Amino acid sequence: MRFGASVSLLLVFLPFLRADDPVTCASVIKLANNNEGVRLHSHDVKYGSGSGQQSITAVKNSDDVNSHWQIFPALNEECNRGEPIKCGQKIRLKHLSTGCFLHSHHFHAPLTKYHQEVSCFGGESDSDTGDNWKVECDGEEWTEEEAIQLKHVDTKVYLAVSGQQFGRPINGQREVAGTEGKTNGGYWKAAEGIYMGASDKSEH
Repeated sequence: MRFGASVSLLLVFLPFLRADDPVTCASVIKLANNNEGVRLHSHDVKYGSGSGQQSITAVKNSDDVNSHWQIFPALNEECNRGEPIKCGQKIRLKHLSTGCFLHSHHFHAPLTKYHQEVSCFGGESDSDTGDNWKVECDGEEWTEEEAIQLKHVDTKVYLAVSGQQFGRPINGQREVAGTEGKTNGGYWKAAEGIYMGASDKSEH
């Protein structure tokens, strides 16, 4: 699904959402880990093992442009730009800089081999069900104030920071992996971002 207006020119200014605002379809956000404070991140660096796909990490720097993600509907589903994301809804997260989707599959994580690899894969033309994640939250809608979990639809693992740290060439960045159970490192909040309103782009 394509969204009508490009958001690339708006990324020079990324304000915080209000705490009671719902997170909406087509919004561009950063995801901050509630336990570690690091942000979900990707870059054009491939894993040296496992799938060899583009790596997913977490970084402390809140200003890193490689931590922007745009919310898309799940594969073969629809959500309108500015429509609130419901608890239990399936979504995809597209990495704004490189165009691939947050993805998982049955490969071992690079550092914690007992966890599952999370990668960035494909694009709009070759997205698959491995890009679908279920938003788990307590209320009716995902709001900025709530720490949510993202459950991989195909394999049932949870997106989490493992506690391990990479060396070269991505020294200091944290491993992000899929965990079989809920962990403290598996809760995320919508941090800096551009909120898409129902009728137009609105910034808070």
